[in-house]
Amino acid sequence: MTTSEQFLVRAAARNNAEWCAAMSRSHGLPSAFAPGAWTASERTPLFYPDAVTLEPGTDPAGLVARIDTRTPGASVKDSFADLDLGSAGFQVLFEARWIHRPAGAPAVVSGLAPEVAADTAALRAWSLAWDDGDGNECLFRPELLDDPATAVLVGRSADGRVVAGAVASRGNDVVGVSNVFAREGGPDAAWSFALTATHRLFPTLPVVGYEHGEDLTAAVRHGFEPIGPLRIWLHRQ
Repeated sequence: MTTSEQFLVRAAARNNAEWCAAMSRSHGLPSAFAPGAWTASERTPLFYPDAVTLEPGTDPAGLVARIDTRTPGASVKDSFADLDLGSAGFQVLFEARWIHRPAGAPAVVSGLAPEVAADTAALRAWSLAWDDGDGNECLFRPELLDDPATAVLVGRSADGRVVAGAVASRGNDVVGVSNVFAREGGPDAAWSFALTATHRLFPTLPVVGYEHGEDLTAAVRHGFEPIGPLRIWLHRQ
């Protein structure tokens, strides 16, 4: 990994941890940044980790001691894929890659005019479209609208339906993009919208995130470069 890639992976991990902290705050859950990792002492919202490492070589025992492993579902985002948490009762859930896209890189422009959710009605409509009937539409709470670093990006059809979306999380050096979706057109339509909307808001910031499998392939197709591995560990009960 080059020096530039090392910097970008650290920036992506920090940005992702800040987004996880914002999600936890919106659910009224405390969390903390400390040397080596961000952690939450109580179970985090669905799909979100209880810890994100910020530097390689984080002490596994110290990390695990800062999260709740008694309640089912504890997970750790091992941002540098360098931890062995097996002896602490964890198993690898999946592996992924951090991705990076330079600021100003050309993109396929979406035909949808992007907007930022500004009220609870817009957030609710976005959440229902993101959820697509899975029953988790309450995951994104109105408190997110008060977070200055978070922008819920909304793409509407001509008749006003939410048909695409993403979340942009602004950091000091990068903007993170997550929860990318499109109800029509698959991942290409989703990334086209997400990148168009993100560029309009943050034209000078490189874009980061993480993906795996077919979603990683789609991201690379839209100008992202994989820059480093990560692992998600899930605690066995």
